[in-house]
Amino acid sequence: MSYSSLKDFVSALEKNGELHRVKTFVDPVLEIAEVADRITKSGGKALLFENTGTAFPLLINAFGSYKRIAMALGQTDLASAGPEIEEIFNLLTATQASPGRKLFALPKLFKVAGYMPSRVRGKGACQQVINMDPDLGILPVLKCWPYDGGRFITLPMVHTYHPETLKPNMGMYRMQVLGKDSAGMHWQRHKTGANHFEAWKKHGGKMPVTVTLGGDPVYTYCATAPLPENISEYILAGFLRKKKVKLVKCITNDIYVPSDVDIVIEGYVDPAGEQVLEGPFGDHTGFYSLADEYPIFHATCITHSSAALYPATIVGIPPQEDAWLVKATEKIFLTPVRLAIQPEIIDFHMPYAGVGHNLVVVRINKSFPGQGLKVINSLFGAGQMMLTKYLLVVSGDTDIRNYGELMKHILENTNFQDDIIFTRGPLDVLDHSSDSFSFGGKAGIDATIKLPEEKLKVITGPQEPESALSDTYSGWFGVPFIKGFSSALPGKVKGVLILAVDPSEDPDVMVKIVKLLQSVDRSSVFRLVVAVDHTVDPDDLFMAAWQALGNSDPVRDHYMVSSHTILVDGTIKFFRKGGFPRRWPNVVCSDAVTIGKIDGKWNSMGFEGFVTSPSLKTMKLVRKGRDEIVS
Repeated sequence: MSYSSLKDFVSALEKNGELHRVKTFVDPVLEIAEVADRITKSGGKALLFENTGTAFPLLINAFGSYKRIAMALGQTDLASAGPEIEEIFNLLTATQASPGRKLFALPKLFKVAGYMPSRVRGKGACQQVINMDPDLGILPVLKCWPYDGGRFITLPMVHTYHPETLKPNMGMYRMQVLGKDSAGMHWQRHKTGANHFEAWKKHGGKMPVTVTLGGDPVYTYCATAPLPENISEYILAGFLRKKKVKLVKCITNDIYVPSDVDIVIEGYVDPAGEQVLEGPFGDHTGFYSLADEYPIFHATCITHSSAALYPATIVGIPPQEDAWLVKATEKIFLTPVRLAIQPEIIDFHMPYAGVGHNLVVVRINKSFPGQGLKVINSLFGAGQMMLTKYLLVVSGDTDIRNYGELMKHILENTNFQDDIIFTRGPLDVLDHSSDSFSFGGKAGIDATIKLPEEKLKVITGPQEPESALSDTYSGWFGVPFIKGFSSALPGKVKGVLILAVDPSEDPDVMVKIVKLLQSVDRSSVFRLVVAVDHTVDPDDLFMAAWQALGNSDPVRDHYMVSSHTILVDGTIKFFRKGGFPRRWPNVVCSDAVTIGKIDGKWNSMGFEGFVTSPSLKTMKLVRKGRDEIVS
């Protein structure tokens, strides 16, 4: 099913019991984000804020469940798209096949050609209202978190093209509103928009840029999809919809956009112009991404449909709405990844705690020794996988989404001293843990079932009764630098210990933990020890995992305690000896004033029951009085 606008999608959501309308006024500055954070994390419905103080209602959390992301993409089962992509891949490679096969494939190729976007004459529904004196202030742009640098457009589909090849691209890069007709354009150095920008620098002249909002929700997903640079996002949209996307020419530049989007912001970026300090922004990592210099987008025209809605999302401490976009990518792109990169890949998973790029788990069909290492080496150089920090490869029938089962498999099949590849390479620009911006340590863990040639020598778990382990922990609890601990993993998995410590009290705390581990005369007790800050509840495994993955550089922050035991330092590095060479960001939370306002408005918004603010739980993670970015 295709949708002709966000309003059309909203009607479908409402018909399926997936929409809640909020009629009372809720301020786009901080308040909408606080409501959305509560509803998203509690598994609630999509939200349509009808009174935003502007002429545009605002839709948020539209993708925030399996059912809604499937509805948005027109799929009853997200995984069903994979085999179809495989068929298309095989058809497109039929040019190397026999004449008979080419002839057989021809009708299907014509069908695939029907998914290609087409340009149409005249104006589209997105151009029913034309404003040649553009004012971004007419839109209900969100300020999401208290220490954001301003208001941000959070679901912009940014259209650019290469000045020489003329190949177009659509990406999603947040935009900070700077003034009536200007915004910061946050395209990161690894993204196609930034590549086009660099090409325009060499070419000369102003770079045309058009931003679209809304329309068929499949467009929003496609803007986030990990497609090769030479594949149009609208081909994927047409394939998912089984209907070609119709494009119309913009009013003030030569960019073509879908005729059925809700809002179009046309303009340009001047490669020769000054850049602006954009940010901070409460990002999908759960930490603020710090202010940095980015180009300025200048609006020349705003058009919209007569019944336009404004789409938005918030990101922050996971899971948020974007987690469901990641889940869709796992399902839809499994087959292309297997075909284009590694045929032995059976499944891959990006856990919420890993925020997309900090941890990727891959399951393979293993048939020869060293195959896990081969997959690691290949994936670290493959497309957006190059930004992965921790890459874990398993084999067999392990359910990689059952974390207790997964951890048990890792402990039984991994010798940490021999089965981890430590290396350095490109990281996501939002990674704050590395000493250098967008470059740092990586770890590839080969947790596949070892074949005879690989000679696995590993102790599979604790060999002592639980009472003995408890005695050990109790003795440790009296050590001043250990503030808390937990070994309560899912599935009663043994051999993993989470320690809560305060490195601000003792910068040598990791060295002391290593010595403590080495001094315990129970060499088979611990396999994996993870240290987090004392503000983290070690019994909250999700929060501990999120903090450890986000705050660690795999090369710098691992300690081999013994041949079978590894310690990972997941604490804030700002307090280490000598300090940290970059600013260390704070975690993303709402503030007490905003929480109080929403508590007071809650009953007027028509929800069935009261939902407390998630920030009440996470405020204790915020450093320096909960107010400031650590600097």
